[in-house]
Amino acid sequence: MIDGAIIDKNARIGNGVIIRNIPDRPDEEHPNWVARDGLIIVPKNGVIPDNTVI
Repeated sequence: MIDGAIIDKNARIGNGVIIRNIPDRPDEEHPNWVARDGLIIVPKNGVIPDNTVI
């Protein structure tokens, strides 16, 4: 399930992944995704492993 996210070119999303937009989420940076203003961004060639919840 992907809701309120930007998935860039060649990003790979595993099975059972949940990505949700949370308006009050603090800005975060992780190796394969970034949260800005509650929006999740998976950058070019980012990999989100199976069953990840963001």
